[in-house]
Amino acid sequence: MAENTEDVSAMTFEDALRALEEVVHKLESGDVPLDQSIALYERGEVLRKHCQARLDAAQARIEQIVSGPDGKATGTVPFDTGN
Repeated sequence: MAENTEDVSAMTFEDALRALEEVVHKLESGDVPLDQSIALYERGEVLRKHCQARLDAAQARIEQIVSGPDGKATGTVPFDTGN
């Protein structure tokens, strides 16, 4: 299973999501032996965590948008400044 050796941390969100969808499809097909199903499940969990981390980071950046008194965005603050 060559795709298991790919470094998930280097994947974009979109690539990781596609890989996760492929894992789910394989598992749902029921045509995979038990040992391979377990390996696929483990891979899927790694991919899911990666996708969630990317989504959480994107949300943190979005939440750093600074709003003015009228509720409109007036600028942004880097999300890593701790503000």
